[in-house]
Amino acid sequence: MAISRPVRTLGLAAVLLWCFFIYQIWHSGPPNTAALDKIISTERDPNLDPTGEPEGPLHRASERYAPGAAGTARINATLLSLVRNEELDGMLQAMRDLERTWNHKFNYPWTFFNDVPFTEEFKKATRAATKADVHYELIPTEHWDMPAWIDKNLYKESVQLLLDNKIQYADKLSYHQMCRWNSGLFYKHPALANTQYYWRVEPKVHFFCDVDYDVFRFMQENNKTYGFTINLYDAPASIPTLWPETVKFMADHPEYIHENNAIGWLTDSLRRPEHTREANGYSTCHFWSNFEIADMSFWRSQAYEDYFNHLDRAGGFFYERWGDAPVHSIALGLFEDKHRIHWFRDIGYQHIPFFNCPNSPKCKGCVTGRFAEGESWLNREDCRPNWFKYVGMN
Repeated sequence: MAISRPVRTLGLAAVLLWCFFIYQIWHSGPPNTAALDKIISTERDPNLDPTGEPEGPLHRASERYAPGAAGTARINATLLSLVRNEELDGMLQAMRDLERTWNHKFNYPWTFFNDVPFTEEFKKATRAATKADVHYELIPTEHWDMPAWIDKNLYKESVQLLLDNKIQYADKLSYHQMCRWNSGLFYKHPALANTQYYWRVEPKVHFFCDVDYDVFRFMQENNKTYGFTINLYDAPASIPTLWPETVKFMADHPEYIHENNAIGWLTDSLRRPEHTREANGYSTCHFWSNFEIADMSFWRSQAYEDYFNHLDRAGGFFYERWGDAPVHSIALGLFEDKHRIHWFRDIGYQHIPFFNCPNSPKCKGCVTGRFAEGESWLNREDCRPNWFKYVGMN
């Protein structure tokens, strides 16, 4: 049966468009840092604009948020930290910041995780830093140890290749273990079985702005799955097979792809074409997960569970340096409605060397609109403009 001319024309156009897309990814040429610097110099950081509280229902501090369980307005949520005993000073600094700016009003519990038992010194000092309940949990060895299917000789060879490519922490087994645990195992800990929301807090981070509403109830009542402050590019050499493995998974499970996804943000090849090329189709844009406020129902979903298991079996948490940040971000960008992801622009935050510093009288100690501390090239790592382009500032 002959194919009509209009159908043949449309088919040819589709092929040409696909070839152009491939050309853009694979033949974009060497990085044009001068062009990128020019783009960045003309972009205006929205944090320079006056920043207020988010729209939607907001719950304020009251006697129902006092310490203790009686009559509480708190929902099943926790402040969560994976921390080592020797990081006590940095953890106390982060706790004091967050307690001062937010949690002393709401008294949500803290849950600390470690792969070894916490010392009495750590427990005593952290209990003294908050009026809220504090819990100390040990990570099961089966959640932390290198899984049996990882070839240890291949792991050693892969680490050397990563080091040759100047990938930070590549030779630290504990870093690979941490990334895997944060990607797909932390929410399976028995201590979190009845907890839905968490706010991840790492040692040495800073919080600059008073927040006067219950962020967990904001997430719940506005149907938000994930909240972030900073949005970055990753090092392509640390994740060269992450996107190809994701493409394989999508081919096997097209039913998991949300119709209102953020795949444009994940695959953009215009702003940093060398990143998209070297990461084999992934822009490397990701939410910097040292800050994340999230609903664990998403991680516990069948889509995410299947995705994590696929990645885990592929071995990239050890053979490469897949971080929880790109893994979480890709999953959210593909399997979730992009409008259920919220930029907490009103929460002033720093994890060295990057900032989220809004223009608000509630903020003290950071420079409004400042993105990075140090060399000017660090500003190239900001992927928020792509998020605003493809998704918006919801």
